[in-house]
Amino acid sequence: MDAWVIWLALFLLLLVVEVLVVDLLFLMFAGGALAAVLAALLGAPVLIQVVVFGVVSALLVAVIRPWALRTFRRETPETATNVAALIGRSATVLEPTSSLAGRVKLAGEVWTARFEGAGTLPEGAQVEVVRIDGATAVVMPSKSADLPDPANPYGTPTL
Repeated sequence: MDAWVIWLALFLLLLVVEVLVVDLLFLMFAGGALAAVLAALLGAPVLIQVVVFGVVSALLVAVIRPWALRTFRRETPETATNVAALIGRSATVLEPTSSLAGRVKLAGEVWTARFEGAGTLPEGAQVEVVRIDGATAVVMPSKSADLPDPANPYGTPTL
C-alpha cells in the first residue's frame, strides 16, 4: 500500500475526530497529514513525510490555532445555559424566605429558596438570584426592592 493512502486515511480520520470534538486541535494535525500526503505524492521518503507531518502540525498548532480560537470566541458570544442562566435573574418571593427555607417564583417556575442574609424576606418581595445550590435558589433582595426596616418591620412611625 502506498504511503500517501495511509496519510490520506489519517487526514480523513483526524477530520472526523475534529468534527466530533470541535477543538481545532485535530484540524491542525489533519493539516499536517495533508502536507504529508503531498510529500508522499512528490516521492519523498517516509522519514521526510513524518518530519513534514510533525513540522506542519506543530506550526499550525503554535500559530494558526491560537489565532483561530481568538477569532471564534470574539465572534461567538458566551451564552449562559442551564442554571448559569438563572444567576442574576429576578424572582418573586412566594413564601417568607429565610436562611433556612422559602419559595420563590423564578423564570416561571417555583423554586425552593434560601435568603443569603439575616432575617426573613416577606411574601411578594423582589429578589435576585446570586447562585444555585443544588435545587435551591440562593437569593438576595433586589437593589430596587423596598424591604421593611428590620428594626421597624410594620412600618409604624417612629418618634
